[in-house]
Formats: sequence, C-alpha cells, structure tokens
Amino acid sequence: MTSTSTSLQGDGDWLVGNPTGGQLASALWIGSVGLLILGLQPVLLGALYTEGHVSGDELALVATAEMIAIAIGSAIVAMLLSAHKMRWKSAVLLLLLALANVWTAYAAGASTLMVARALAGLAEGGLVAIATELIARSRRAERIGGFFVTIQTLAQCALALLLALYVVPAAGSAGGFLVLAVVCVASLVVAFAVPADYADLPKEENLANVLTVPSITALLSVFCYFMFFGAVWAFLEPLGAQFGIDGGTVGLIVSASLAAQVLGAMTATVFEARIDYRLAIAAIGIVALAASLVLASGPGLTTFWVAALVMGFILLFIVPYQIRLAITADERRTAVLLVPAAQLFGLAIGPVAASLLIDGKDFRPVPEFAAASAVASVALLGLFVLVARRRRVVA
Repeated sequence: MTSTSTSLQGDGDWLVGNPTGGQLASALWIGSVGLLILGLQPVLLGALYTEGHVSGDELALVATAEMIAIAIGSAIVAMLLSAHKMRWKSAVLLLLLALANVWTAYAAGASTLMVARALAGLAEGGLVAIATELIARSRRAERIGGFFVTIQTLAQCALALLLALYVVPAAGSAGGFLVLAVVCVASLVVAFAVPADYADLPKEENLANVLTVPSITALLSVFCYFMFFGAVWAFLEPLGAQFGIDGGTVGLIVSASLAAQVLGAMTATVFEARIDYRLAIAAIGIVALAASLVLASGPGLTTFWVAALVMGFILLFIVPYQIRLAITADERRTAVLLVPAAQLFGLAIGPVAASLLIDGKDFRPVPEFAAASAVASVALLGLFVLVARRRRVVA
C-alpha cells in the first residue's frame, strides 16, 4: 500500500485518488442499477403474485431472500475484495445480474424464483459496493451519498412507471424482468467509464475497525431505522385494507411515496452540510415514531396519505446523515462501507420480524413494531454520542 493511501492524502475533494466527474457519475449509476429492484418490487413481485407464480408467503420469502443477498453481496465486495480492476468487476456483475433476471423471467416455481433472486441479489450487492467504495474515498461522502440515492430513486420511479403502464400489462412479470436484463446489458458501456482502480484506503485492520462500540452502535442505529420502514412498507396494502382503503388507492400512495423519496433525497443534498447529523437523525427518528403511531391508530384516507408521504420523504433524507454517523464512528471509513448492508438487512428483517406479531387479520402490530424500531434507532444514536464523548475525554 502506498504512503498516499496510508496518510489519506488525495487531491481536493478526495481522500485518496482523484476520479473525474464522469467517472464518479458512472460509478453512481452502476450502484443505482444494483438497487433498481427496491423500487420495482411492488410492481414485479406483485405481478408474480397476480399471475399465480407465488403465494403471499412465498412472495415475502422471495423478496426477503433478495434483500439479504444484496446486503451480503455489498459487504463481501466492500470488505473482502480489492478495489482494483473495477471496470471488469462491474461488467461481470452486470452480466451476472442480467442472466439472473432472464432466469427469473422463465423460472417455474417459488423455489427456483428464490434461488434466481438470491443470485440476482448477490450481483446487485456487488454493484452497490462499486458506488459505495468510491463514495467512501470522498471528503464529501455525505453529499455524494445524497446524489447517489437521488439518482437511484429517480431511475426507480422512471422504470416503475414504464413497467406498470406498458411492459407488465403487455408482457407480464417476465417482460419486466427482461427489461431489467436489457438495462444491465446497456449499462456495460457505463461500466468501462468507472475508474479502472480505486486508490487504496487503509484496510489492514478492517475487522478491528468495525468491531468497536462506536461502529457497532452506528450500524445498529442504521439497521433499526430501516427495519422501521421495511416493516410498514411491506404491509402497507393490508394495513390500508384494514382501514377501508382499496388496493388501487394504496398503489397510488406507493407511487407518490416514491416521488416523496426523490424529493427527500434531493432536499438532503441541499441541507446536509447545514444540519448536524445527530440532530437530523434524532429528529427524523421522532418523525418516524409519529408516523408509525398514526398508522397504528386506524387513520382515515387523508391521514393515511400524509403518513405514507412523510415516511417516503424521510427514508432517503436521512441517508447522508447516516453516512456521516458511520464516518464519525470510524475515520478509517470501513464502517461506512457497511452502511448499505445495514440498511438492506433492516429492510429485509423488518417485515419478517413484524409478521410474527400479526394476529389474524389485525395488522396494527406492524406499525407498532415500526415505532419501536424508530425508538431503538434514536436510542442507539444516543449511546453512540455518549461513547464518542467518553472517548474524547479519555483521549
């Protein structure tokens, strides 16, 4: 490892290395391709269910398997593989994801679908790491993280609209997954525009950097926050049905919430440097608690709308501040590479954990669980602040 890497000396806005704007944009797009499925699951998995390929329980397992695989894939690529030959790694991962999407389009049976989506998730996680590895090398990681979530959510919105209005009605879920495969193949051009090699960050003590109280509490805070959202998002339609809101209206609410996510991400890129990350995370946690309690109270249509839109807005607004939290916990920036994994594990575990509390057709325990997750996220932030303060005093 060079002395430049060890001392974290880069050019301008970069700790190490000096990628061009085009190279950064290319890496962010590659990572966004890996997360397209997060915005498309309601459309594509809903189509699989409607077509009779999976039951409701099987649908949840397929979705959970993919999200866990994304988290594992992002952690493996970020922690275990070197940040060299990134163009070829991007290309291989895109081709692997394209093949997994084609396999999904022609898969028969829930078991095959689960394996296909788990394979897709590993490739998607690797693509996410292509972006987060470069973000971690920036002195302005929070701001670039805001751009990243904005790009991915805009892409999700555009593609969700295309699939819902044209592709799925004409060609079913298979057509939707084939379109995803085409996007992967088309992105091969972009793959060869990312930096060939990322300048090295010090990684001699990866495990030691993460296995500290500050890093663990920071990542657990991120995990609990995304458990809050994952639980409610997965059960939004049955929650609405319990309160007399039809499925078509809930679908419209989901689309509007995706738009709110874009607005939240864009707003965060403007304000991230003006708000202390501790204040932002605590305030958003309180808003998340309030929104969850509103959904648990049996709201009317208008209140349901407002709660869902607020949740959509804060989901991505918080991401730059979570990146700053992870950087503060570990200045070597190993912990920040695991933020996507913590987020995705939260999204995956939230629905599974909340489902254990459901009693028959009463889905109120879901937002109650989400409220508890939001409280846990803020409590872990408080623990992090206390530990960080004691470490400064000792130092």
